Amino acid sequence: MQFEVNRQDFRDTRAVPCPPAELAPRQIRLSVERFALTANNITYAVAGDMLDYWGFFPAEAPWGRIPAMGLGTVVDSSHPEIKLGGRYFGFYPMADDVVIEAAPKGAGFTDIGAHRAQHAAVYTDFSAVSGDIMFRDDRVDEFLLLRGLFMTSFLADDFLGDQGLHGASQTLVTSASSKTSICLAFCLARRGHRSVGLTSSRNLAFVEGLDLYDEIVVYDDIHQLDPAVASGMVDMAGSAAVRSGVHTHFGDRLQFSLTVGATHWEDPATGGGKLPGPRPEFFFAPSQIAKRSEEWGAAELTRRIAQAWHELVDDTGRWLSVVHRTGSEEIEAVYRDLLEGQADPAIGYVASMSQEALA
Repeated sequence: MQFEVNRQDFRDTRAVPCPPAELAPRQIRLSVERFALTANNITYAVAGDMLDYWGFFPAEAPWGRIPAMGLGTVVDSSHPEIKLGGRYFGFYPMADDVVIEAAPKGAGFTDIGAHRAQHAAVYTDFSAVSGDIMFRDDRVDEFLLLRGLFMTSFLADDFLGDQGLHGASQTLVTSASSKTSICLAFCLARRGHRSVGLTSSRNLAFVEGLDLYDEIVVYDDIHQLDPAVASGMVDMAGSAAVRSGVHTHFGDRLQFSLTVGATHWEDPATGGGKLPGPRPEFFFAPSQIAKRSEEWGAAELTRRIAQAWHELVDDTGRWLSVVHRTGSEEIEAVYRDLLEGQADPAIGYVASMSQEALA
């Protein structure tokens, strides 16, 4: 089965059979073991046309397949260099299996299908978990739930730190209960930089319990923050109202406005040229990966990320509970909760089309 979303109406979903097809030369078939479902998947849908997330696994219009961070095992191969049984981390469709035109790359492979030609390597590469220094058998689900989000947050923090945080004394992080925001708060704390979490009243208690933000403010109380403090904003919510409120309140004292996510997808913040303060800038993690890989070398970048990653993972027991969901109906239910902003932030959902895969 394959889970699909109507690209013109994100609330319209369906599950369709994906009958097995004979492999062409150099293609491989992977059984999708499990994948993470988070608010980030909603961002992929919202930015699907702008960043071509819909192009990862093409579907018949108007349907689209939202990519998800997952694990898969090679169960069939017509590629002489890619053997059966290998277990790989990367972007997968929410499906039973996937066929990929592959080319070996390092300890894994890359998707070289024609439809992937314009995508950054970070999106097309699949890595063997057997040699991944970030992977631990006792933290498989946490790896799927947080690794990609942590990478984004680590790189956003590094991007800002490389610019001296533009002179800001504090950074406001919207959608403070989201897992990407939590990872960013962790990175900012490691840097010794003050963070302010902006959240809804519904998620206030959870965010307070994280003990990661230096200050927490609900959206309706943004006006209570000191407007004279040089501040920056990393926007995970993507809400026009929230963005406008922060820009208007701080004006020229807002040193930067970096857009990362879109959890508030029904109140999209577009444009932004007329807002007071700096023009909002969209953060594209692959660009920072390329920059640091050139400056530090890929191995050193990986080492630095892994060091911070293991510190985060060892702390997740305080605030993260993993819940497994199987089958298209349960996947649809979790997806809808995420879409409507009703998912419990303390829960991390890991899903599979089959019960056996999560056994």
